[in-house]
Amino acid sequence: MLVPLLPNLTATRALASRLAPLLRAGDVVALSGELGAGKTFFARAAIQALGGPEDVPSPTFTLVQTYDLVPVPVWHFDLYRLARPEHAHELDIEDAFADAISLIEWPERLGSLLPEDRLDIHLAFGATEDERIVTISGGASWRERLKDLAP
Repeated sequence: MLVPLLPNLTATRALASRLAPLLRAGDVVALSGELGAGKTFFARAAIQALGGPEDVPSPTFTLVQTYDLVPVPVWHFDLYRLARPEHAHELDIEDAFADAISLIEWPERLGSLLPEDRLDIHLAFGATEDERIVTISGGASWRERLKDLAP
């Protein structure tokens, strides 16, 4: 489990940029934290590092934004407004889990639908406005890849 202290937005973007090339099809990244903790900022930075557009909108109202990137598509979910876990089926979440990189904000809204083999990233507020404490953990399939995440 990595627990870096990120002093500012530049450091948060750098961490997401280092994580992005480690991701592959079928990966699920669960981004948790309080409202305003930086989940969307982190996801946006990862998508851009993977070759996504400069303008990466928050999927707060659409619940999901998809990016047909090469070599693997990215699905960015914001499940804050998801009323019930089973409603995620309407978003074709199983397709994302099978064929894409899934970046999921508010993953706890999925309940038992959230895959066990995932990367958990929890963002918490630090001592200053832009400082974040980030806890990163993953199952066995992540251990080898995460060793490359340190700066």
